[in-house]
Amino acid sequence: MAHTYTHLLYHAVFSTKGRVPCLDGDLRPDLFAYMGGIVRELRGKAYIVGGTNDHAHLLMTLPPTVGIAEALRTIKANSSGWVHEAWPSRRGFAWQAGYGAFTVSQSNSRSVAAYIADQEEHHRRRSFQEEFLALLRKHGIEYDERYLWD
Repeated sequence: MAHTYTHLLYHAVFSTKGRVPCLDGDLRPDLFAYMGGIVRELRGKAYIVGGTNDHAHLLMTLPPTVGIAEALRTIKANSSGWVHEAWPSRRGFAWQAGYGAFTVSQSNSRSVAAYIADQEEHHRRRSFQEEFLALLRKHGIEYDERYLWD
């Protein structure tokens, strides 16, 4: 085969540092759009970027030359820098150090996108911590809760 064909679809989740609820309605739409632009710069596609006041979700594809760790490091660093530059009053803004990243099958992509789109409603009943633990369990990821929220 002369060419490489991939469709690497990821659901990524990360919170603000200390889960500080600083992603208000003024910031969130512009920030999430900016994050989608970073994914495009990486030659990927952001299908949806969403979240609430203390965390973000991305459903995105990445080219095979860009690893998920590199992509998320770039997305988080560049979006944090943009917030500091565009919103000088938010100089203390930061993302948490870690993240969750999960592969998504094409057949499940619509339900994941709907889940991300429904974050406001979803988090009326469940905290970010509860949601993140449920995602880890769903994907069979082992963790030690003593170190999960640092």
